[in-house]
Amino acid sequence: MTRDEMSFFLEGTNGRGIVLVHGMTGAPAEMRLVGRYLHRRGYSVYAPLLAGHGADLDSFRRSRWQDWLESVQGGAELLRSRTDAVFAAGICVGGKLAMMAADRDPDRVGAVAIYSPCFGYDGWNVPVSYQLLSPHIGWLSHVPFLDRLNFRETSSLGIKDDRLRQKIGVMTGEGVLESFPGKGIVEMRKLGNALKDRLPYLQTPTLILHALEDDLSNPRNARHIAAHIGGPHELRWIKDSYHMIHVDRHHKEVADYTAEFFEAPHAPARP
Repeated sequence: MTRDEMSFFLEGTNGRGIVLVHGMTGAPAEMRLVGRYLHRRGYSVYAPLLAGHGADLDSFRRSRWQDWLESVQGGAELLRSRTDAVFAAGICVGGKLAMMAADRDPDRVGAVAIYSPCFGYDGWNVPVSYQLLSPHIGWLSHVPFLDRLNFRETSSLGIKDDRLRQKIGVMTGEGVLESFPGKGIVEMRKLGNALKDRLPYLQTPTLILHALEDDLSNPRNARHIAAHIGGPHELRWIKDSYHMIHVDRHHKEVADYTAEFFEAPHAPARP
């Protein structure tokens, strides 16, 4: 499968489009479940492959969060040429990229939905070594050996449902990387700091969805965004799911909440 084939587009019927943004070291394939439900509700859906993703760790190491953001902005540009209104939704790092894309071009992105936002891996199932590294990643990023360290997902893969976990577990052939280098944690922190600086000024209507049992990202990450964002927003909790709420047991609920938020009066269609 080539990099171009990893991205996917579904033509809708309601004149509205949604850019779906996968997570760090993930791939567009992980957005298919929620994408199909949104498409059934009439939306055109485009899930682009983020820069540096879908190939190997060396390619990933050469990318920065700004490169990932350009991929999201490119996706919004494509949908703008095909629809009357554009929205964005993303998981974890993908959600933060969606928010930054809206901040950079608020006239293009009418509203955003973020799933399981994360400023640092601090959930209940995160290894102690990750949690010890996270607060110090700023100065550790200057240590050469950090980029050579590879970190792996937890055994749950962020998914509570056993059957769905098995489906996601075989996605390495669709561009999902099995591990990520320290560079990824550094870029995630830089992106998080950039977003925190912009939160008070961000006016794009934003839906925040977070699992109460999130194993990778503590719910306080969602609460931080809700407490500091400047524009209209809504925080909703997902039960009986782990971090990957867009593929876990309640992915249809996630899609429904997203569509309803994008159809509400506070998220007007942008010309």
